[in-house]
Amino acid sequence: MTQPVVCTSVAEMREVLETRVAQGVTSVGLFPTMGALHDGHLRIAQTAREENQLVVVSVFVNPLQFGPNEDFDSYPRQLEQDVAGLSASGVDIVFAPSTEEMYPGGVPVVSVTSGQAGSVLEGATRPGHFDGALTVVNKLFTIIQPGPGVEFRAYFGEKDAQQLLLMQRMVRDFNHRVQIRPVPIVRSEQGLALSSRNQYLTTDDAAHALVLNHTLRSLAAGELTLDQARGRIDAEPSVKLDYLVTVDPDTLAEIQPRAGALALAAAWVGPTRLIDNMKI
Repeated sequence: MTQPVVCTSVAEMREVLETRVAQGVTSVGLFPTMGALHDGHLRIAQTAREENQLVVVSVFVNPLQFGPNEDFDSYPRQLEQDVAGLSASGVDIVFAPSTEEMYPGGVPVVSVTSGQAGSVLEGATRPGHFDGALTVVNKLFTIIQPGPGVEFRAYFGEKDAQQLLLMQRMVRDFNHRVQIRPVPIVRSEQGLALSSRNQYLTTDDAAHALVLNHTLRSLAAGELTLDQARGRIDAEPSVKLDYLVTVDPDTLAEIQPRAGALALAAAWVGPTRLIDNMKI
């Protein structure tokens, strides 16, 4: 098992990448993360490993994605542990820059905006979140772009459905030379969608959180109406529903439940906010 090369500066990242491309690498996979990696992340890294000659995983807790009352300071940072897990997944390079390295001089003057599609659902609850996510990934695409003649793919989990859609739109709108690869949600044996924030859940909270998966399954199967599904989640102890909607997966426009729609849910479970989704 070979340890990944850990790059902490843009210059170092580019130098290592250019060297590998010069040695004959013809495909590069990028998986952007904020660290605190779990089995879901490692599954995505393994998918990238299967499809590319060279795999880069970025580990960067992006301050632009956090609001003033969110958990930026307490968000778990465990680079050594993350690198060990990525080594087992066959990752070649870990790009782990500091905040100053990614944003010299502070908050960038020029940034990416997510528009109307980024102002609803998660964007309504977390204003500015998607602008921050798009801005940092836009920078990563620029830093890690391997150049003409090399296939470039970027991997995003389907759990963050709104983020995935916005990344796809950014690639189209900005003409980035990268293919977006969605990776299915990874769940625990009980059905809970894996998330870095799951570690904040108590044992009781984790049990209560299963109502999200169970309700989405019933909704997708046509066993519940939207109102009934919302009521089921609201009735669960320690769970406070933020939203449960069905949307057009290409536009996020709200529609009535029907085949092909996507059901999206977000809820507070104790002090922890979780999201989940399921195709109908």
